[in-house]
Amino acid sequence: MHDDETSLPADAGGRILIMTAVEAEQQAVLRGIGDAAELFNVQLAGFGPASAAARTAAELAKGQYSLVISAGIGGGFAGRADIGSTVIADRIVAADLGAESPDGFLSVDELGFGRSIIMPDSALVQTVTDAMISAEISAVRGAILTVTTGTGTAETTASLLSRHGDAAAEGMEGFGVATAAKLWNLPVLEIRTISNIVGPRDRSAWRFGEAFAALEAAGNILRRVFTE
Repeated sequence: MHDDETSLPADAGGRILIMTAVEAEQQAVLRGIGDAAELFNVQLAGFGPASAAARTAAELAKGQYSLVISAGIGGGFAGRADIGSTVIADRIVAADLGAESPDGFLSVDELGFGRSIIMPDSALVQTVTDAMISAEISAVRGAILTVTTGTGTAETTASLLSRHGDAAAEGMEGFGVATAAKLWNLPVLEIRTISNIVGPRDRSAWRFGEAFAALEAAGNILRRVFTE
């Protein structure tokens, strides 16, 4: 069960709003977009989906936008997104929004309280993915899971994959950003560059430098896609 796709109108006016969780991500994106700052407004979403939704909504209320992008680093699922690679979401999923039951996890969809999936425009996702691949960036499209607790065990990893077999990455802000964009009837993208493999928590194995370098490269691709 999912929301209908929202296409980016060919004659859409306004800037592109990019929301990152923290300043280091913001600065990486800004380095990537370079002299195209007049088209892009890169703002901080804060940590987690609630802050991301509130801050994105506040920014959208201030101006005219044609597209909203959630961008940042995140975890990649083994065999689907390697460290240093980039994932472009073709599904943005609130992966742990729901309830436990004796029979397992029940999504908010199954509970009848809403929808847990927002679908970015498929053509737009493919355009960005193709541009990255053409620039010899390791990029894949797949589901990006929004979680409120970062995954840190093999058991939770297996549980998420059992419910979302197409999961490529996880982050903590995408669904919040997408929810705000949907309120304004705006298309949304989520882009995650991979710093670690989802699974047992091991900060010594995280590669922030590679992820931030990939995020800067992603910013450069966004500049090229939307200005050239």
